[in-house]
Amino acid sequence: MSRPGEGRRAARARRRPGRAAAGAAALCSLLLLVGCAQSVDPIERLGRKAAEGVHPHAPASVPPYRRWGLTAPLARPPVPPARRLAAPRGPAPLPPVVDHVPTRDRVVFLTYDDTGQDPGFTAMVRQLRLPVSLFVPDGTRPDALAPLRAAGAAVENRTPDRPPLAGRPYTAQRTAICARRDRLRARLFRPPGGAYDRATRRAAAGCGITALALWRATLTPAGLTYPRGPRHLRPGDIVRVTPRAPASRLLRGIQRRNLTVGRLEDYL
Repeated sequence: MSRPGEGRRAARARRRPGRAAAGAAALCSLLLLVGCAQSVDPIERLGRKAAEGVHPHAPASVPPYRRWGLTAPLARPPVPPARRLAAPRGPAPLPPVVDHVPTRDRVVFLTYDDTGQDPGFTAMVRQLRLPVSLFVPDGTRPDALAPLRAAGAAVENRTPDRPPLAGRPYTAQRTAICARRDRLRARLFRPPGGAYDRATRRAAAGCGITALALWRATLTPAGLTYPRGPRHLRPGDIVRVTPRAPASRLLRGIQRRNLTVGRLEDYL
């Protein structure tokens, strides 16, 4: 014979496993929800994008210069004075070879041999209104150049790296330079690797080139390098920027030296 209350205690004991199972299920659901919330956390998403090299889209209200790591807009370059063009007499003079432009304007010139097919490069040029000069490699598609030209970049002449240009006969050099110049409508020329000889200058002159543009500083992923002269940027320096180099860091350094970016074609 059962005692009073034993039936009620037995019923509660039979209900406990069901409650425990329900509690465990609720706890599992809560953990799943927390896990899902962490997986879509915006900071985590931005971290993954940064690790993958993807530039996150900044809000439209953010000024363009801040999107590219600058604390202030780049100063507008001065307008250089107009130059009189003398009528040529006799054979075309040999074009000068320059890595630095003599000027009192506090400008440097950014030049690119290859943009590395970086989709963000065109956006940077357009948003910052950078007057860069591109010495594009052979085989670059015209449709790839059109957005850069529309953004304000100048497209100039550079022949293929192989075979080397310097040391080849004059006719071979002229054929190579003129073929590229006619397609690009360029008036500046950069010999591959910066190597040239007198035949290169003669051939360039025969193709309507007005200057051979070398560089005094090179921006690599490790920073700026200077093969000669002062180890800092000066007004008039031509800078060669290599693919994957930290352009934002370069622009900040230009601002710190109270410089800005000028258009090379305005000075040569």
